[in-house]
Amino acid sequence: MERKYNVEGMTCSACSAAVEREVSKVDGVSSVAVNLLTNSMKVDAEEGTNGAILQAVRDAGYKATPADGEEKAAKADEGVDPFEEELEEKKKRLITSIALLVPLFYIAMGSMAGLPIPGFLSGTENLLTFALVQFLLTTSILFINRHYYVNGIKSLVKRHPNMDALIAIGSGAAYLYGLFAIFQLSYGFGHGDMARVMHYGHELYFESAATIVVLIDLGKYLETRAKHRTSDAIRSLMDLTPSTATVIRDGEEVSIPVEDIAIGDHIVLKPGENVPVDGKVVEGLSSIDESALSGESIPVEKAPGDEVMAATTNGQGKLVMEATRVGEDTTISKIIDLVEDANATKAPISKLADRVAGVFVPIVIGIALATAIIWLAVGADREFALRLAISVLVISCPCALGLATPVAIMVGTGKGAKAGVLYKSAESLEVLSKIDTLVLDKTGTITNGKPFVTDVVALNRDPEALLETAYALEKSSEHPLAEGIIRAYEAHRKGAGAGEAKEVEDFQSLPGRGLKATLDGKTLYGGNMRLMEEIGHSVAPLKDALDRALSEGKTPLFFASEDELFGFIAAKDVVKKNSKEALEKLKDLGKTIVMLTGDNEKTAEVIGGDLAIDHIHAGVLPDEKEAFVRKYQEKGKVAMIGDGINDAPALARSDVGIAIGAGTDIAMESADVVLMHSDLLDVLSAVELSKATIRNIKQNLFWAFFYNVICIPIAAGVFYKAFGLTLNPMIAALAMSFSSIFVVTNALRLNLVKLEEVDRALEGEVEVEPNFVAIDKSDEDGYNTKQQETKEETMEQKILKIDGMSCNHCVERVGKALNDLDGVKATVSLDPGEAKVEGDNLDDDAMKKAVEEAGYKVTSIE
Repeated sequence: MERKYNVEGMTCSACSAAVEREVSKVDGVSSVAVNLLTNSMKVDAEEGTNGAILQAVRDAGYKATPADGEEKAAKADEGVDPFEEELEEKKKRLITSIALLVPLFYIAMGSMAGLPIPGFLSGTENLLTFALVQFLLTTSILFINRHYYVNGIKSLVKRHPNMDALIAIGSGAAYLYGLFAIFQLSYGFGHGDMARVMHYGHELYFESAATIVVLIDLGKYLETRAKHRTSDAIRSLMDLTPSTATVIRDGEEVSIPVEDIAIGDHIVLKPGENVPVDGKVVEGLSSIDESALSGESIPVEKAPGDEVMAATTNGQGKLVMEATRVGEDTTISKIIDLVEDANATKAPISKLADRVAGVFVPIVIGIALATAIIWLAVGADREFALRLAISVLVISCPCALGLATPVAIMVGTGKGAKAGVLYKSAESLEVLSKIDTLVLDKTGTITNGKPFVTDVVALNRDPEALLETAYALEKSSEHPLAEGIIRAYEAHRKGAGAGEAKEVEDFQSLPGRGLKATLDGKTLYGGNMRLMEEIGHSVAPLKDALDRALSEGKTPLFFASEDELFGFIAAKDVVKKNSKEALEKLKDLGKTIVMLTGDNEKTAEVIGGDLAIDHIHAGVLPDEKEAFVRKYQEKGKVAMIGDGINDAPALARSDVGIAIGAGTDIAMESADVVLMHSDLLDVLSAVELSKATIRNIKQNLFWAFFYNVICIPIAAGVFYKAFGLTLNPMIAALAMSFSSIFVVTNALRLNLVKLEEVDRALEGEVEVEPNFVAIDKSDEDGYNTKQQETKEETMEQKILKIDGMSCNHCVERVGKALNDLDGVKATVSLDPGEAKVEGDNLDDDAMKKAVEEAGYKVTSIE
């Protein structure tokens, strides 16, 4: 069975690896996954192994407790955020440590800089007091940060040293040497040995011990600020489901907790309410906003028999639904589980410093011991041998090693924020620089995520008058398509100088169908094809234009009175201005581009046909997106880019998840990188900056070790016999400090990295100029479609038989090629493969040439 635990005390990937290693040794445990970001552990084990698992964690040097859902919920109700508590604790510890470090540094280094020192601390006679004050201040700092020593010693005892072990040894060596010096001062003053006093009065290195700890504290604080941002994603998902629901019991409507809903219960959904569980509609008509799960902005009409999912939002109609899946079986619960599983099983990139720590620490300790033993063996006094051994430990201080990653991350993320890119972890930086495949959600990522009017098709009337009528009707509606019509009319009115539209009366929403209202004393309707059929209108006169709009992935909205069909307005989501350029540049970098969408195949192909996309997958459900990511991960590193809640599992499962800036909070919480400006060109900036930052981190680590490699032999006295060269602890501390300065300075060079230039002016509202078309009734047998500007009543008509078209992209290309010819109006179909053209003085050769230049063959012209 599967169990979840909270683990306390982990600070680096070496800690999580140690926990996994110990727990995996327990009999009956089949799998274990430790999540460092959430300090949690998921174990698949047999019954009766709980005690052994808890003991194994203790054996690793940490503490585990079974995850308690009620306790977690209680903390949430109380407004307690564990991450904020941890960050605040680190902040207070850092501020207090700095407050103690400042006077310590002033006392220790002030006289060397010519600064005034209090009389009771200056002079040879006060050297003991001078040392004791430093001792007290340093002891206070180390006590405040005692967790480094507790965890470090534990890791050494358990034989899996981590960063805490390096900190404990480095700062502890300097601290113990300073304590040794105090005893020597006491002895010197007590025995009148002033030479000893003068010698050890300058051998105090308390400020080095304190500085090591405080600088590491600063690095840990900076890491913590960006470390746990994905931990809120699951709670955000849970918040989508209402806590109560209205059910029908014994013929009456009663409100009950969602947990009490049973399969078969009839639930009442009022306008604007969230759906509590999965089910099917048994009564009523309405539209459901499924954008939380599907990512698509246009609500889906629901009628009796249609399925609805938890965490979606009811529109303006009242529905009665029957619960079919409750509790952990609902779609939203499965998404939550996917996010949890993905976060738990994602293999974190081990920090280079943690990987080498297990080897570096024992080697340094061995060198220090060997130094002392060898010098004692060749006749050196104990003080000389001890001083050299301490120098070895101090020069190998992990300060620069600990700062190498967080300082570079701090500068890199700051640079990224200015460029519109927010990283959440060093892992995302490293993996993003190595990705092979980019998987993108369509709506809101490649496209704008909202409908734009593309066609105004009027029957026996002026198309501009139809747009004005539609605006008058739709400006009182909350339907997403209404937003597109309002936007189109206002933009057209501004350009054409048209006046204000008239006000309607008696506005009424018709759930699942559309709306009706009174304008100039006449009842008008706006809605879908079902509504037109209800009021007795056939859309046959609009068939050609309607088929063309549907083939291009557009959504039509019809308008009519009770006795006349006015026409339709088509709208669709359009590609963002920078998406085409961004995808082309990413493809030029050798990336495989994949588009996933919950849309139908026709709409997906229309959107992706003109873009640099290698693979298009349409009709993809939320859990299937996560499966597609896993599929492409078999071929290499995968980055997922999305903006909707439905993308959260895929974002979490991918090697690095990228959330578009204008998307949902949950997508951003689940992702590793957020594009703050909602522009795909920022993906290029993210990749470039990730490469530069990881390269900088590797440089920092190299130089941090380089100083050690150069200075350790000197500190060990390798060159003492030949050149009289040694390295006392003070110089070792200075070398350590210089290595830290070098690391920080090198990290600041990231500010000089040039990133992709993005024209932010293009982020404004997309302008789509509608295509105005007038359809006039010509005779009893049919209707003649023509552009509004066409004046002639009689046109030549021909049919071109075309070979080579295989999809709607082909249809669109041929249609564009023909319609670009002067005086030609073409309607292209895939089955049969032909183009119906009309116009004056049609030129067969020109039409044939246009089609062939588009890449297809004209077999005959009739």
